[in-house]
Amino acid sequence: MYLLLSIAEGTIWSLVIGCKCPVLVLFIEIIILFYSFCSVLTPYFDEEVLFSIDSLKKPNEDGVSILFYLQKIYPDEWSNFLERVDCSIEEDLMGNTKLEEELRLWASYRGQTLTRTVRGMMYYRQALELQAFLDMAKQEELMKGYKAAEINTEEHIKNERSLWAQCQAVADMKFTYVVSCQQYGIHKRSADHRATDILKLMTKYPSLRVAYIDEIEDTSKDKTKKTDKKVYYSALVKAVPKSVDSSEPEQKLDQDIYRIKLPGPAILGEGKPENQNHAIIFTRGEGLQTIDMNQDNYLEEALKMRNLLQEFLKKYGVRNPTILGLREHIFTGSVSSLAWFMSNQERSFVTIGQRLLADPLKVRFHYGHPDVFDRLFHLTRGGVSKSSKVINLSEDIFAGFNSTLRGGTVTHHEYIQVGKGRDVGLNQISLFEAKIANGNGEQTMSRDIYRLGHRFDFFRMLSCYFTTVGFYFSTLITVLIVYVFLYGRLYLVLSGLEEGLSNHPAIHDNKPLQVALASQSLVQIGLLMALPMMMEIGLESGFRAALTDFVMMQLQLASVFFTFSLGTRTHYYGRTLLHGGAHYRATGRGFVVFHAKFAVNYRMYSRSHFVKGIELMILLLIYHIFGKAYRGVVAYVLITVSIWFLVGTWLYAPFVFNPSGFEWQKIVDDWTDWNKWINNHGGIGVAPEKSWESWWEKEQEHLRNSGTRGIIIEIVLALRFFIYQYGLIYHLTITKNKSFLVYGLSWLVIFFILLVMKVVSIGRRRLSAKYQLLFRMLKGCIFITFVTTLICLIVFLHMSFRDIIDCILAFMPTGWGLLLIAQALKPWIKHAGVWSSVRTLARGYEIVMGLLLFTPVAFLAWFPFVSEFQTRMLFNQAFSRGLQISRILGGPKKDRSSSNKE
Repeated sequence: MYLLLSIAEGTIWSLVIGCKCPVLVLFIEIIILFYSFCSVLTPYFDEEVLFSIDSLKKPNEDGVSILFYLQKIYPDEWSNFLERVDCSIEEDLMGNTKLEEELRLWASYRGQTLTRTVRGMMYYRQALELQAFLDMAKQEELMKGYKAAEINTEEHIKNERSLWAQCQAVADMKFTYVVSCQQYGIHKRSADHRATDILKLMTKYPSLRVAYIDEIEDTSKDKTKKTDKKVYYSALVKAVPKSVDSSEPEQKLDQDIYRIKLPGPAILGEGKPENQNHAIIFTRGEGLQTIDMNQDNYLEEALKMRNLLQEFLKKYGVRNPTILGLREHIFTGSVSSLAWFMSNQERSFVTIGQRLLADPLKVRFHYGHPDVFDRLFHLTRGGVSKSSKVINLSEDIFAGFNSTLRGGTVTHHEYIQVGKGRDVGLNQISLFEAKIANGNGEQTMSRDIYRLGHRFDFFRMLSCYFTTVGFYFSTLITVLIVYVFLYGRLYLVLSGLEEGLSNHPAIHDNKPLQVALASQSLVQIGLLMALPMMMEIGLESGFRAALTDFVMMQLQLASVFFTFSLGTRTHYYGRTLLHGGAHYRATGRGFVVFHAKFAVNYRMYSRSHFVKGIELMILLLIYHIFGKAYRGVVAYVLITVSIWFLVGTWLYAPFVFNPSGFEWQKIVDDWTDWNKWINNHGGIGVAPEKSWESWWEKEQEHLRNSGTRGIIIEIVLALRFFIYQYGLIYHLTITKNKSFLVYGLSWLVIFFILLVMKVVSIGRRRLSAKYQLLFRMLKGCIFITFVTTLICLIVFLHMSFRDIIDCILAFMPTGWGLLLIAQALKPWIKHAGVWSSVRTLARGYEIVMGLLLFTPVAFLAWFPFVSEFQTRMLFNQAFSRGLQISRILGGPKKDRSSSNKE
């Protein structure tokens, strides 16, 4: 059908060329332009436009520059580039302005930059020019070829009736590209290099249009009022075309095309959808493709666009489609094992997943930015982007919600694809997962999901649930079940009920119960997350290749990665449901082959993974110490090993997937940086990256935005930590009495410990500066009292070493629970004047958690083979291509050290 459409269109154009009637020509052109005109819109904020020479050569903390990285990742392309510019080494490029520009373009086309996106989208225009040439050229012009039509540009400019001019006119009628550069006006006034680079793009691609929000200070005409008022305009600019008679080699000026006065600031909601909304008015045609900033395109795919647009004329069910879904090609999958995992995950989601959602489930919504909108449909129904603050964090899917609720249809087509860059480092991936989880939390509470659920039939409603918020809700339930299971076991063990049940004849050695309890182990190790990827790879490359990739992924610890992502999704989805406050998280689009410091990983994963992992570890330890029901049974191993795997993954995956994470010198530097960060005092203007106190205060912002219900639930959840204390103190050998007074006495011990800590804190603040000897004597007395008390307990009450361990396991969680309650009641705690004590106690807990995490990593760093194994595991794809990652991670530093010795 698409071939016939193309032949028919070519025949019509041939008639137009030979036709003398202008009315008929206009009529035929209108028929051709109907649903064959597409605008492309790209929102841009302040990302990298074009790599500068300084940014390419500037080394990071590991001594690796972007240019060095690209040379090692793409060695063949680098050799070809040097051959193309007729240079032998890198130094020959420097100092020559033209060659430096070529180098900047070469590097920018291999990163996730605006230059790469613009070049890819302009293939649509090139494809239209090629198709117009094939339709309009005569026999002798066809024999000369398409390239011959581009020769002698000056003649084409003067002769408006030339073939090349007609091809360009057709392309201009059918295609327009608008980049919404929100900050372009500010960058231009401040002489920012990004404004200059955007202007270079407009000069290189004359049909490119840039929309931006212009803020102008409007001086008041009333002289009595000295205040100036800001006036906001939505402006569209283009590069000034080069004059034929101009003697200047280049004209780098922009020119206003349209300027629309706005009633006020345009960015009221989320930045990205607002950036799209203000620029939609400058687009034209029936179709609108929303392209993200980290995408690319291919000429062979651009040639299929006019076939895709004809899908708007075909009915899917009872309606014409309002959104045409496209698949994405992830081009960042070969950098590291994590990039490969994400690439395969996205590959299955944007192909087999989207295909199933569109047909037969009929619940596909706007997930991907290559999708093409029916522009007129959406302009009259609220636009392509909802942008309410916080609620519409995931503006993509809300576009599909809006379209479906207003009678539209969303389809999916796989015969055309657009390139897409994804995050390639664990920290970037985690930020992306956190943003998506926050967005799904807001979707769960949105009126859009409520209305869809009321208007869908039963089966479509279930499909909608399980393919949107249901996935995250099920993930949350899965993790909660682990907690419920362990706390239930804790209750059975500490109450003595488990021992009594195990002696019951009906329950003793119950094989079916053991199998049922152990069956969860297969679900919790992240194997099921790889099944969609296996299906997609099997369909496209064969099931032998799918099985091979699956085995390789498991050897590269894919299960560790997916189990770790499970914790990220659970934490941020649950926090959004409980407290709200979702916000956009910039993931960054740089090259991620560098070492993340220990303090950075701690800041990112402390609350989402480390705290929860340590809590589960304590539960498992208590279950192991006191549990007797399934000791020595295979079911016991299967029950605990899966949760131990979960604990180990949540605690140490950030270090396993961290480049040079087990290199000894890096460990030493990380420890120095950690100590500096944890001991720095916070305050106004101190960034969370510089001080633990600032980070700790920022981590509690979600509680300030929460309502009364969220605060109450937070306090109730914190009460679970008191179960440890209540259960364990009755298992100490020194507690012969089982009365409730023993529990009350344990609280007296806790308050006494807190009082001693308060005395030490006050003494440090008041005595350490002028009366150091007195302060040391105070600490010595406290230490002697502690040792004396411990000896008396051991001698007279026969306290054992296991009792000491039990006391630590009982009292440490209680202190953490008190901290959580104090943070939830921060205004009252501050009013009581004990907030500084709470902060001191929190710092102590953070130091203990940091030591628990850092000690095993530092121990493994003593063995060189651990670092080698980690590098091989993390960059296996690069090694298979013959690339030596060790040269990237350590090569430049060796060069510098050798040069310094000389």
